[in-house]
Amino acid sequence: MSARPDIRHSASAPALQADAVSFAYRPRETVLDAVSLTVTPASLTCIIGPNGGGKSTFLRLALGLLVPAEGELSVFGAAPHKACAHVGYVPQQTAVRPDFPITVREVVRMGAFGRKQVAAEEAVCRAMEQTALDGLGSRCFAQLSGGQRQRVLIARALVGSPGLLLLDEPSAGIDPAFSQQLRDLLFELKKTIAVVIVSHDLTLIGPQTDQVVLINRTARILPPDALNLERINGLYQSAEAV
Repeated sequence: MSARPDIRHSASAPALQADAVSFAYRPRETVLDAVSLTVTPASLTCIIGPNGGGKSTFLRLALGLLVPAEGELSVFGAAPHKACAHVGYVPQQTAVRPDFPITVREVVRMGAFGRKQVAAEEAVCRAMEQTALDGLGSRCFAQLSGGQRQRVLIARALVGSPGLLLLDEPSAGIDPAFSQQLRDLLFELKKTIAVVIVSHDLTLIGPQTDQVVLINRTARILPPDALNLERINGLYQSAEAV
């Protein structure tokens, strides 16, 4: 199997670049309208916005699962579908059958698909250490708490050594204690990779957050240090009125 090209170092391109990106699932029903934003390497971006505002659609565009109707979107200077090997993705939590026999290590190892066994095992161990899953490898995934499951899914996304990590509502359905652990983990990861998180949880926005983007059909870049619940509600209302 040939080595994948390391596009992360090509011309020091942004981890994610959107230039006037628009998208509609149906004619005359615009979901995203001229969205522009830049995510630099080794940074943390938090995307907020009301339900139905287009946040998850933007992630699907960044993953190459959808194609913009207008504008351009690139990942490390390449089209998203060509850069997917350098992108890790953590979806929203889904229900798991309690009798499904898969262990934590087996779930994490899914992220090492295509790697040789020795390299895969090294990557799995490294990802589990990063996400504080040591000692849980033999546990049944379905029997974990919500916070533990989320750590497993993040570890799975990290196994491929991505340069860009995308997370869709990672704190949904987890306890406040894990929200703090999650924030600490994201702050640590942003030291080496670009992290983009879609969330309604404002506690994930902290002093180490590089930018906050409000997406509600259009995009607005906000200063992380000037946000509170009252201002967020006001921004949501003003965006809906446009």
